[in-house]
Amino acid sequence: MGALNAREAQSSTALEEGIAIPHAKTEYVKEPALAMGRSSKGIDYDSIDGEKSTLFFMIAAPAGANNTHIETLARLTQLLLDDEFKTSLDNAKTPEEVLDIINAKEAEKLAAENAEKEAANAPIGNDETYIIAATACPTGIAHTYMAEEALKKAATEMGIKIKVETNGTDGRKNELTAEDIKAAKGVILAIDRNIEMARFDGKQLIKVGAKEGINNAKGLIQKVLDGNLPKYAASASEEGSASKSNEKSGLYKHLMSGVSYMLPLVISGGILIALAFLVDTLMGNTDAGKDFGSKAALAKMLMTIGGQAFGLFVPILGGYIAYSMADRAALTAGLVAGALASSLGSGFLGAIVGGLFAGIVVKFLIKSLSGLPKSLNGLKMILFYPVLSVLIVGLAMIIVINPIVSIINTGLTNYLNLMNGSSAVLLGLILGGMMAVDMGGPVNKAAYVFGTGTLAATMTTGGSGVMAAVMAGGMVPPLAIALASTLFKNKFTEEEREAGLTNYVMGLSFITEGAIPYAAADPTRVIPANIVGAAIAGALTMLFGIKIRAPHGGILVMALSNNFVMYFIAIAIGSAISAVLLGLLKKNIKKA
Repeated sequence: MGALNAREAQSSTALEEGIAIPHAKTEYVKEPALAMGRSSKGIDYDSIDGEKSTLFFMIAAPAGANNTHIETLARLTQLLLDDEFKTSLDNAKTPEEVLDIINAKEAEKLAAENAEKEAANAPIGNDETYIIAATACPTGIAHTYMAEEALKKAATEMGIKIKVETNGTDGRKNELTAEDIKAAKGVILAIDRNIEMARFDGKQLIKVGAKEGINNAKGLIQKVLDGNLPKYAASASEEGSASKSNEKSGLYKHLMSGVSYMLPLVISGGILIALAFLVDTLMGNTDAGKDFGSKAALAKMLMTIGGQAFGLFVPILGGYIAYSMADRAALTAGLVAGALASSLGSGFLGAIVGGLFAGIVVKFLIKSLSGLPKSLNGLKMILFYPVLSVLIVGLAMIIVINPIVSIINTGLTNYLNLMNGSSAVLLGLILGGMMAVDMGGPVNKAAYVFGTGTLAATMTTGGSGVMAAVMAGGMVPPLAIALASTLFKNKFTEEEREAGLTNYVMGLSFITEGAIPYAAADPTRVIPANIVGAAIAGALTMLFGIKIRAPHGGILVMALSNNFVMYFIAIAIGSAISAVLLGLLKKNIKKA
């Protein structure tokens, strides 16, 4: 009972309509077991719909078991969607009758699933409607699979072909592929927590809670069939995180996965650290030496919080690169690789190499240990994979990766420190231009990650000139679009001019992606013009000796630089040059 009570303390296992499925794993259970009980009066079990629970299924599993109890629970929730099945259990007189009802329903379910598999493997006809869906609930157990079953049942009754991905506690199952997404008429998301969204970019999509997926499956499918749903537009952060999922794969996907999880730490930590320096500056503590940024009480608090957040970005980078490669099993080894890179001096470059290596190691372990008895499956995730991968990756980081990458890091740092005059200007020119090449794509991200990687070593010396050049280059494209659409109205449509106004805000906020729609519509003119202006802005920041301690924020953090006026002038000049080039290169819009 202790294990069951502990599970209930986390959240109630009561569902709607009088059903509760308490479950737990404990060392006192040697073989998985399922028990059913009924209460004619009902028991208040803190159910989702507030009703008393009358039908109970208890699942008990050994402490070291795999996810068998979760699979059983998922199966039960699917079966219990059938009202006739539920009524039969309510009316059963003997344990034997209960078993007969469950076995008969299970046989019926297996036959239906086999038919579904055959239908799923069959090619989609030109006249056949195909819909995809994904389900997920907060616990990843009951409603995830109930919504799956409801959608599949409704699709069968409506004569619609459907594929449903479940994002449960046992991971992503029946995963939607790039081909599935491309072929689908629309997407139904019955989810109560975040899942990977960028892969649905451009598809008609409806997003509801898992409960509505259960109760209104036919209505959701009909909305997709009607074809009036808005098309989903992935945000820039989602594109960076998922790299449009199945459309982009390989090294770039894994790197961008790590970067997307790293950025909130870099941004929040970096800005808080920069604010700590600002507080000490306003308090007149600029002569505090090594205590500058921590002298005043408020500055010290900001520095402590920001420092902790900032200190996590290298381990997180390594961890989520590995996670992207080999899922949850690789996260531990990747985090350790990143932590060792941070503590031993190889920094973010070491975290990238270590994260990639961790993903490879875990993939190898998964394949190598696949022949173990199923009874040991539960130990793989909690013992074999983490211990072996951490040991192998840790040794590789200490003996091979860190020494080699540290030499490269030290060389780069020394070279940057020695850069002055024309060399520094050239570096700013290159980095600024890179920020405008693909505006959120791999070239842009490579420059940005390089800039953020220089922050840690420059926090106590006024900030990073490299980061200042990168930010300037990233602010130019949207600002240039905004200026050009204001100054050269005959070069832009009315819709483009109206949208151009928002680029003032996006550019000043260092959101380069604001220029993407214009670049996509006219790439041969917009991209070169933006690259020229961004490169000049980056070069000027280096020429003016601008430094900044924050990795993001645009004009909101430019005041924290060592020379706000000259920083602003560099960005303004770059933006103006790009805007003029756009005015010269773009053709006049033909009037109807």
